Amino acid sequence: MSALLTVSDLTVTYAPPRRSGSIGTGAALAGVDLDIRPGEIIGIVGETGSGKTTLARATVGLVKPAAGRIDFDGTDLGALRGKALRQFRRSGQVQLAFQDPLRSLDTDLSVGELVAEPLDVVGDLTRAERRERVDEALGLVGLDADSFRDRYPRQLSGGQRQRVSLARSIVTRPRLLFCDEPVSALDVSNRNLVLRLLDRLRTELGLAVVIIAHDLSSLAGVADRVAVFYRGRLVEHGPISDVLEKPVHPYTALLASSAPSVEHDDRLSPLELRVPVTEARTPAEGACVFAARCRFAHDACAEQPPLVPVAGTDRFAACHAADSWRRSLNPETDPQKEALS
Repeated sequence: MSALLTVSDLTVTYAPPRRSGSIGTGAALAGVDLDIRPGEIIGIVGETGSGKTTLARATVGLVKPAAGRIDFDGTDLGALRGKALRQFRRSGQVQLAFQDPLRSLDTDLSVGELVAEPLDVVGDLTRAERRERVDEALGLVGLDADSFRDRYPRQLSGGQRQRVSLARSIVTRPRLLFCDEPVSALDVSNRNLVLRLLDRLRTELGLAVVIIAHDLSSLAGVADRVAVFYRGRLVEHGPISDVLEKPVHPYTALLASSAPSVEHDDRLSPLELRVPVTEARTPAEGACVFAARCRFAHDACAEQPPLVPVAGTDRFAACHAADSWRRSLNPETDPQKEALS
């Protein structure tokens, strides 16, 4: 199946905060290659500052890449100008559901007004058509339009606000939806509800969904693939069950072993994988971004490894020690069988 979105060598830079005499720029994303297929759910994971949200913001045009290319269904989004750019934005084909619905929803607007707002840029719709689209979107996220249309965000629970945010995002009938930490502020029952909802929406609407998350356990039951980011670099990606159960990159292994509800190799202890805080260093320029925190770094790690296919799998990883770090923990095991089976 051909990709709906293809990100090629994407680099995004931000100016650092003006303090301590800092100068220059910092790379929020560096040389990222990733594709997203129609109708799939892909998880994007990594700690704060790893570039997850920047990828979404660059795709929807909220930040401008310094280099690289973003293709949506064969169209180079970076090359769009003037009328062509306006037409693409009016199409509403790519949408972003923001992280905190309580802050992103205007408290002075009713639910009906909030969900209808994105339709202002889609085109000329009659009042009846707008209402039909709003009611349809609310129904798709499990909210009865007659009961919720005239309510305000302050009258809703956290789970209901998140579903209103999703309704806003799908009212334009997009083909690709980015969800930024959609369940991070919800309790367990509401988290499961929202994740099941996203799974149903991708089936019913043929929607490709990107879920940005810190919590690996929330992705394990819903995503098809996972992409792991660290310091602006994509360090591993592939089918989620394979990546989480038998990670190739030490950082992925650290994330998986730190999430007790995720099925993984229980012989991998977070304490065995982590460099003590007192020994952690600032990465040397040009070195592997994880080398300063990696117990398995060696001379080759003085250079950032490329993201390459992992032999015999559907995965990609960026690690010079991919075929040896497990052996250092379990000297009698075959690293290829252990890491890639």
